[in-house]
Amino acid sequence: MKYINTLKKLTFIFVALLFFTACNNKLDELPENRSFTEETDYTNSTDMILPLIGAYAEFQSRGWEEFPLISVRGDDVNAGGLGDQQDFSEADKYNYNKDYWMYNSLWQNYYGDIIKMHSAIEQIELYKENGGDATLANQYIAEVKTLRAFLLFQLSRVWGDIFITTSSDPSDLLVASLSTKDEVMQHISNQMEEAITSLPDIRPNQRTDIRGGVTKYTALAIKALANLELKNYQGVADATSKIISSGKFNLEPDFYELFKLDGKLNNENLLELQYSDFGQGAGSTQSYLFAFFGPQGWTPNVAGSNSGWGFYEPSLKYIKFMLSRNETIRLETSVLFTNRGIEAIKSDPAYATIPSWITNTTRDGDVINDYARALFASGKHYLPSNQLTPGRKDYGTNKNLTCIRYAEVLLMHAEAITQGATGTGMTADQAVNEVRLRAGLNSLSGVTNAQVMNEKFAELAMEWGTRYYDMIRLGNYNELNYDGRAFSEDKKFLPYPQTQVDKLPILRGNE
Repeated sequence: MKYINTLKKLTFIFVALLFFTACNNKLDELPENRSFTEETDYTNSTDMILPLIGAYAEFQSRGWEEFPLISVRGDDVNAGGLGDQQDFSEADKYNYNKDYWMYNSLWQNYYGDIIKMHSAIEQIELYKENGGDATLANQYIAEVKTLRAFLLFQLSRVWGDIFITTSSDPSDLLVASLSTKDEVMQHISNQMEEAITSLPDIRPNQRTDIRGGVTKYTALAIKALANLELKNYQGVADATSKIISSGKFNLEPDFYELFKLDGKLNNENLLELQYSDFGQGAGSTQSYLFAFFGPQGWTPNVAGSNSGWGFYEPSLKYIKFMLSRNETIRLETSVLFTNRGIEAIKSDPAYATIPSWITNTTRDGDVINDYARALFASGKHYLPSNQLTPGRKDYGTNKNLTCIRYAEVLLMHAEAITQGATGTGMTADQAVNEVRLRAGLNSLSGVTNAQVMNEKFAELAMEWGTRYYDMIRLGNYNELNYDGRAFSEDKKFLPYPQTQVDKLPILRGNE
């Protein structure tokens, strides 16, 4: 966990990140802490990149608990992890405990990084005022705004009405007013419109200065996401049309490998959290804690590879939905099966006979043994043991975590058009069928909004809570009533963390 004190002025720490390349020799040095002081020489414009590096460092340095809490409530995924982190499991069932540490951690970590990103922008502005290249400074500021917007977007989907920060001083939150979710999403849309004009017109993986860094298409995708939450479907179509018409993105042909090492800096990705073991079997590593998602007690193809913790379980509802569609590659990719899980599927007479390819052994030879905490594990957060760098043992080491990919852009585009918007670049049929073609499914004609939402369910399961937030936005609450869960509209947002309610008076009475 990362902790901040929201009542103190924060010092921005700058870390040279693994994915910054050799255009600046400062980026070839080993990572070290750097902080700005009164002695910083803002006339030294070569250092103007340092606040940007710091912003990317903070963005990719995510606590393991954040993504699961953001994404666990949909009917595509269950908490798993029986016997541990009970309030995480209860959140999955829409029973919320505002004292639960995960709530406060997500709030603190995201707002802490948002405030640090304000600091980065302020530092870049000082370099600009002291002779730094204005065009480059504007690009750096636009990049930081885009990273900040993604964090703010997630916070508002989780809590609804939140703070729109305006400076690097966390004490401003003591007197700030809450903005409604719609106001937050409009703010994000406006910010991305500003940022787009200053960002590189290339794919993230085409950048040579900061590989995988933000580009105008990242900002357009976040703009589309924000407008989707606003139900401004024309705004969605306008943004997705520009991404599609650019011709710069394509779907990775192999859906299975998209979520493995081949998915790192893929042509499909518009934003990802980047990690690396630097190709070395020992020593420093920058990693996300994928063990949270992994099966317990597996028998890996590469002996000695560590197993996971047994949380974050694909739901039976999702698996049966995929089987009913005759899905193969997307189901295999998304779900790791145990024998106990396979028997649970077969216990439903409608699924007594399942395809022979469904087995507890993955195509890479890892055996997913039965374990008490769950029936299934997430395949999208699985890295085969034979893809670990020799010498590395930790589950998922060297794997990236994708935030936005082109398939989601295509499906947002189709959704907007089926909701009455007009777009360019592709029709709704073409966008949906491009995604279906990769999945080995037949093409559709005259695609409906319901078909688009089914495609999103199949394609984006277990990714950033997309399914849950889609159902909330569309008011399809019945879909969230499954396996004994009882959802109601008053459950759509988490309560504010009690720790924050105690610190920030404006939250009192809004819990």
